[in-house]
Amino acid sequence: PYQAEVAQGRLESLLNYQQMIIDLTGLPVANASLLDEATAAAEAMAVCRRASRSKSARFLVDVAVHPQVLAVIRTRARWMGLEVVQADADAAGFGDQPCFGAFVQTPDTLGRVRDFSAQIAALHAQGARVCVGSDPLALMLVKSPGAMGADIAIGSAQRFGVPLGYGGPHAAFM
Repeated sequence: PYQAEVAQGRLESLLNYQQMIIDLTGLPVANASLLDEATAAAEAMAVCRRASRSKSARFLVDVAVHPQVLAVIRTRARWMGLEVVQADADAAGFGDQPCFGAFVQTPDTLGRVRDFSAQIAALHAQGARVCVGSDPLALMLVKSPGAMGADIAIGSAQRFGVPLGYGGPHAAFM
């Protein structure tokens, strides 16, 4: 049966979680959870598509994102009629080609912590939106996605020791 105390406690814990994510990412709003980090990245791509004024159907993805994240982005993009283009975010010209958005990650799949402020500014100059895949534990020490100028941040709550949800993946945030 419904117990108001349990519902109130759950709501309070979700609000505390969201506020922690807001504080860590440096962005003004956060959700309570998504299925996993890769799904959150694909959802962020869809948000970038809707929020961008660019006519391009191209979505840039850094070459050093986690492979499982790239796989889900590619799958979702195929059904949305979008083109996923991988490029090195550290190379000159990243973001020079027309695109509606981009996804970068720090720490990346090679363990590098990078500041994407310049790349984000260049992408914004052409009207693109940018999502940064981030590790919430690393965000305790490094520059936040919001401070870099990112529009969206995603990541996995597993870093806080959140157990698997009834056999499924770890919850993610956006």
